[in-house]
Amino acid sequence: MRTARLVILIIVVILLAIIIIQNREPVKTHFLFATVEMPHILLLLITAAAGFVAGLMVALLSERKKARREKLEQQKSQ
Repeated sequence: MRTARLVILIIVVILLAIIIIQNREPVKTHFLFATVEMPHILLLLITAAAGFVAGLMVALLSERKKARREKLEQQKSQ
């Protein structure tokens, strides 16, 4: 299972790198009231990083909730 996850992660990283390398032209990005012109590669990297951080936060919060639940069950059984 762990090896499968690693292989999938490597494939996703390689595909992401290919997409980023192929998209170097500048684009205008609108966020709320600001408009910024940046290379498409930078926008994709920012988006990928934000997705990674969001996924990491969900995983950490899930793990924390699981640990809290196990602790409560342990206290109830004593």
